[in-house]
Amino acid sequence: MSTLPCAFVWDPALSPFSFFGFEIRYYAICWMVGLALGYYIMQYLYRKQKIADELFDPLFMYCFFGILIGARLGHCLFYEPEYYLSHFWEMILPIKFTDEGWKFVGYMGLASHGGTIGLFTALWLYCRNTKLKFATVLDNIAITTPIVAAMIRFGNFMNSEILGRATDGPLGVIFARVDDIPRHPAQLYEAIAYLIFFIGGWLLYKKFPKKVGTLFYFGYCLATIFTFRFFVEFLKEVQVDFENEMILDMGQWLSIPFMIIGAACMVYGWRKK
Repeated sequence: MSTLPCAFVWDPALSPFSFFGFEIRYYAICWMVGLALGYYIMQYLYRKQKIADELFDPLFMYCFFGILIGARLGHCLFYEPEYYLSHFWEMILPIKFTDEGWKFVGYMGLASHGGTIGLFTALWLYCRNTKLKFATVLDNIAITTPIVAAMIRFGNFMNSEILGRATDGPLGVIFARVDDIPRHPAQLYEAIAYLIFFIGGWLLYKKFPKKVGTLFYFGYCLATIFTFRFFVEFLKEVQVDFENEMILDMGQWLSIPFMIIGAACMVYGWRKK
């Protein structure tokens, strides 16, 4: 029996409004809401830990550019290296060159693994300049990160991208912009999971605030997010053709080292006084 009539049809506009001729997409709005939430949560943590405001002020810019540059380069180099290495400026700038000239398209390919690496690099530079303890900054960022990740995945859902595999189950969603096949809303699965991980991390912080600086929360963030990411990939369509020939897809292979590092840091942080 077909479940097609029972599936939820998802077909929102990509953009709610434009600004000076540029479309402002829901995906960008979700990114900005996530970063704003992260900003205020980090500010709260810094003040609770009596870290000077002048040390907090530059953190947002380090994180913003670290995540954006890392996520963009990660997508281009992990998933489509052949295309982007021969279209260098499309990798760097939010444009696409066509026969009619260039067109503003935004950064439509961003990889969370690349964003994580970019964030680590940016935080290392930030700590070098501020002389703050790297482990303390990592733990604070880790408490905040899941809420930002949840908003980004919700933005993917709004964009009808990173699609799930076909399903005849009750949770099937038809992404009308793509096809008429009921699919797992894998983006929502991730968004909800990351929100739960944020709540869990926040409750742990409230109970064990002195664990900040031991890498416990950093480990918790990596272990929870990338373990879930590993398993939810089984419900997703492959993003690029070469993944069809792989036992595990690229997202899963890239998740494994983060899972291992996360588990090790949790154990280390829990045992450390």
